[in-house]
This record gives sequence, C-alpha cells and structure tokens, in this order.
Amino acid sequence: MKASPALVLCVSVTVYLALAQLQLRVRPSPSDHLPVPDLHEDPDPALEPGEKDLAPRLLRRKLGSSFDPVFSSVGPPTPANGSEITREDEISLAGAIPNEFQQLDLTGLKAAAKTERRVRRWLWWYTRCPVLSVWKDLGVRFWPRYVREGQCSIERSCSLPEGMFCKPVQSVSITLLRWHCQQGSRASKRCAWIRAHYPVISQCGCACL
Repeated sequence: MKASPALVLCVSVTVYLALAQLQLRVRPSPSDHLPVPDLHEDPDPALEPGEKDLAPRLLRRKLGSSFDPVFSSVGPPTPANGSEITREDEISLAGAIPNEFQQLDLTGLKAAAKTERRVRRWLWWYTRCPVLSVWKDLGVRFWPRYVREGQCSIERSCSLPEGMFCKPVQSVSITLLRWHCQQGSRASKRCAWIRAHYPVISQCGCACL
C-alpha cells in the first residue's frame, strides 16, 4: 500500500524537526586541524638514522610506557601480527539505540511504536559519523614508523536537510620518537631521538563545512 502524500509530508517534517532538535543538543564543536598533513622531509640520507640507531630494544626502552600498540606499529600492520583494523562504520547497528535518539519527540508521527523505533534507528544510522581508521607510514625518521590514523567520511551529508558533513571533533595524542638533527654543517651535525606528540582523530561529528 502506497503512503499518502500527506503522510509522507508529515514524516518528512517530523524527521526534519527531530534532526534539528538532535543537532542543537548533541553536536560537538568541530576541529579543522586533523588529520595531520603529510610531512615534507629533507631527502638528504645523511639526516636519516643509521642501522645502530634503529635497534628495537633501544627504541622501546627510550619510549617506555608511552608505547601504544593500539595506535602504532613497529612493522607494516597485517592481520597476522594482530594489527588489523576494525572500522567503526562496519559495527552492527542492531544494538540498543543511543539515549539521545530514544529521547527524541516523535509524537507528531502518530505512528505505532514499532514504526517509531524504525524511524529512530534510521535517524541514528543517517546522522552517525564513524571514525574510519587507516594505517599511515611516517617514514624511517619516526618510531614506531606506522600510525593508526582516524578519518571522517565526507561521501554524503549527515544532516536533514543536507548541508552538514562529518568532521573531526575529538582527538587523542600518541607519543612517538622523532629523529632530529641539529642545524649546522654536516661535519658537526648532531642527531638524536626526541619524543614527539602525534594527534589522531578519535571521534567524528556532524557539522557545517
């Protein structure tokens, strides 16, 4: 049975109002500074660490308890070494609907409870902004060399009406070792591993571009 134009209009208006209510209550302030852009390194091989500088035991000791196996990897990540990534956008939506969607006022639909649940679940699915995780190779001048970065998908709008997109709203900082050479002539060049903080996206939210 086809839905009447009046019912379609009622549902559309109610969904729009519900989205507006949701965005006013739960949308965080976005950040425009992530993910970290690619670094442009000096290609001079003399500025790179040598084999003895890359001893895993030495570097692990230097990093100590700051080593984060969740967001970083010493070698190329593969399923075999336990570094595979579970994308948040692949997590099932069959679980409980978040409270902010449960509390939306959908009485204007004048629909059965089952229909309301379907509308709430659809709103949850349409407006969610999962973190898409990818591994990034930072090069030999960082240790661990591989970092698990978060990205926010902008393939489609996350709002009704359209116009808002997923953007970074929260990040975590991981500690890495960075090979740093003091400026000066190559003969007097002094290089050493120093600690560096590297931010990665941990949460995305729906916001204006």
